[in-house]
Amino acid sequence: MSRHPDRRGLLIIFEGIDGTGKSTQVRLLSEALRGAGCEVVTTFEPTDGPFGKKIRALFSNRASLTREEELALFMDDRRWHVNELIVPALAAGKIVVSDRYYFSTAAYQGAAGLDPERIIADNEAFAPVPDCVLLLEAPVKLGRRRIEESRLESPNDFEKEEGLQKVSAVFAAIKREYIHRIDASQSIEVVGQAVWALVSPLVAGRGRKGAPC
Repeated sequence: MSRHPDRRGLLIIFEGIDGTGKSTQVRLLSEALRGAGCEVVTTFEPTDGPFGKKIRALFSNRASLTREEELALFMDDRRWHVNELIVPALAAGKIVVSDRYYFSTAAYQGAAGLDPERIIADNEAFAPVPDCVLLLEAPVKLGRRRIEESRLESPNDFEKEEGLQKVSAVFAAIKREYIHRIDASQSIEVVGQAVWALVSPLVAGRGRKGAPC
């Protein structure tokens, strides 16, 4: 697993299928951490970098690449993300909060037939291992309904129900001691409280005057 010797910060990841509220919880946690005096970098995958833009083009035309080509594109985007943002921020002692990371790649490409554990191992050869993964879990039908109601748009090629059922099953099978599962079918406030209960012990002493942030 990739542990950079100059890493002083924390890497906190939100994972889950689409429609579980990851973006909302990333924002709420980042705001709470900054309000307590922590230096926070909020980010997401796919990125807005050169490879991330190519991935976003797949949202409406996923069949344009083979599953191996798609995986290679996600890996290239992650290398860019790690080198350009994540490693420098961790080295500077900042808290990085990301909406998705390599567990999403393992789950979505795993649902397409590739080996999830192999994907994780290949990523950990170069990508920092998270300090905490907050896996938001909710029924696929609820996630799709949230997508349609909140975004006022139809699900993209990565958000089709049959595929998401497979993705959810892969997420459920991934086991790591730093992965914490949260029932995302609850209210935003209740999920946020669960997130805070898990994160606050990790960031104790990093806020103003050493207070938990």
